[in-house]
This record gives sequence, C-alpha cells and structure tokens, in this order.
Amino acid sequence: MLLSTTEKLLEECDACWQRFLRMREEDTSPDFFLEVKPHADTWHAILVTWQSESEKWILLNRPKYMHKTQIDNALDAMDQFVVQSFYKTTSKKRFYQSIQSVKYTLETFLRYLREDGEQHVAEKND
Repeated sequence: MLLSTTEKLLEECDACWQRFLRMREEDTSPDFFLEVKPHADTWHAILVTWQSESEKWILLNRPKYMHKTQIDNALDAMDQFVVQSFYKTTSKKRFYQSIQSVKYTLETFLRYLREDGEQHVAEKND
C-alpha cells in the first residue's frame, strides 16, 4: 500500500507539471470550486494518509537518509503545487524546483521501500 501510494504521488508530480504547462499553453483559468478544490482535496487526503503511514514505516525501519521532516516537507510542498499547477501565473522556476524536490524525496523513499520489500521476500524464502 505504502509503495503503491508513493508511486501514485510520483505520477501526480508529473501530472502537475503537465497540467501547469497545458494551462499556460491554453491560457485558461480553471473554476476553483469545480476543478481545483476537488482535485486538491482528493490529493490532500491521499497525502495525509501517506504521511502517517510513511512516518510509522520510518520509525519502524529507521532508514539512514530518510526522516520524518522530509515526509512533512514533501506533503506541504505537494499540497501547494497541486493547487498551483492549475494556474498559469505560477512562477515556472519555483514550481519546477518544488516538484523536483518532492520527486527526489519520493524516489529516495521508494528505493528504501523496495529494498525493504526485497528483504522481506528473501526472509520468507529462507
């Protein structure tokens, strides 16, 4: 569950970037209550659950280079850029950097999750 949710978050990072580029290209503004808020609320709920599960996993597994604050920061940044992706006036450079930062955290965490999964499979086979 945690692994697949982390993968979905990575996909949403890319989707946010594509949405942002499309909004700039089409020069449109979305309806906040019909488009932006429902999308942001859906992802916020996913992020909060992911944050809770991730922090439990970190406490249990104690990965060397992954900490609770990185999870918290990724959640905060992603909460922001999911909304910002709908608006063409968002600063392109800052938006891109924010997405890249979250993607780095998610990819690092994903590596730890996959390594842990491989260890559990190996332990079951022994």
